[in-house]
Amino acid sequence: MNGSGPVIDVRGLNKSFGALHAVQDFGITVERGRICGFLGPNGAGKTTTLRMLCGLLTPDSGEGDVLGYDVMSQSDLIKRRVGYMTQKFSLYDDLSIEQNLIFTGRVHELDRRAGRVEAALERLGLVKRRRQLAGTLSGGWKQRLALAAATLHEPELLLLDEPTAGVDPEARRTFWDEIHALSAEGMTVLVSTHYMDEAERCHEIAYIAAGRTLARGTADEVIEGSGLTTFVAEGPDASRLIPRLRGQVGIDMATAFGTTLHVSGRNRSALEKAIAPFREPPILWTETRPTLEDVFIQLVADLQRESG
Repeated sequence: MNGSGPVIDVRGLNKSFGALHAVQDFGITVERGRICGFLGPNGAGKTTTLRMLCGLLTPDSGEGDVLGYDVMSQSDLIKRRVGYMTQKFSLYDDLSIEQNLIFTGRVHELDRRAGRVEAALERLGLVKRRRQLAGTLSGGWKQRLALAAATLHEPELLLLDEPTAGVDPEARRTFWDEIHALSAEGMTVLVSTHYMDEAERCHEIAYIAAGRTLARGTADEVIEGSGLTTFVAEGPDASRLIPRLRGQVGIDMATAFGTTLHVSGRNRSALEKAIAPFREPPILWTETRPTLEDVFIQLVADLQRESG
């Protein structure tokens, strides 16, 4: 790494595509060996931000460093030292797992190519499938191959754009075990995800919407900082209360979660007053700790009110 300090330390990044201001005044600091979850709705600017941080896009404005290199002027140096796994599988379907990794090694002009490929195959459990064509792999195995290719050059920073979309729960768990193993060895990881359970496996999270950072910190810090009080309603057809609860003074959010209903607000007394008429059998109400999903739904609602 060139220099010392945080692996990512950027401020005021902006990127527009015509009239679309995709990323607005984005800033983030990530220390070495940390796993930072990057969350937000579709169109929030996550992919554009990741591409700026890995040197594929140059910000329109802003400042800061990635791996000690200037994010505005040294993108070529950043690109060589960052691993980037895109949303879409981007390796060659008509090459085998091993051939894809050999090709990746040549693109990066790596030394010890054979040894690196063998180590990657071993690490990600790909040895027995080494001659299988990539196009015939399931989503979970494609994910392993993509991770092997993204880390073949031993990057200090790994950027993952919704890497577990479309794979089964067991494959997601295996993938995250490997991410934590890489982090324990000193690799820094920035990963975008829509899954709240994955967000909770990160050391810290950043939530963006409309190109802006709306919340940042550990999962506990984000929940505590939301100021939300949440009650859960359980009982027959509890979700049928939603139309009657929404819009009541003191209720910022009323959302069904399976067979239960989450009702949240930032003013506890007003919230309790609003739900009081509905606290009768057979519906059972209990106060609960807000979830990350509660917080993020509320953040999006706040943004929609602000913009409209």
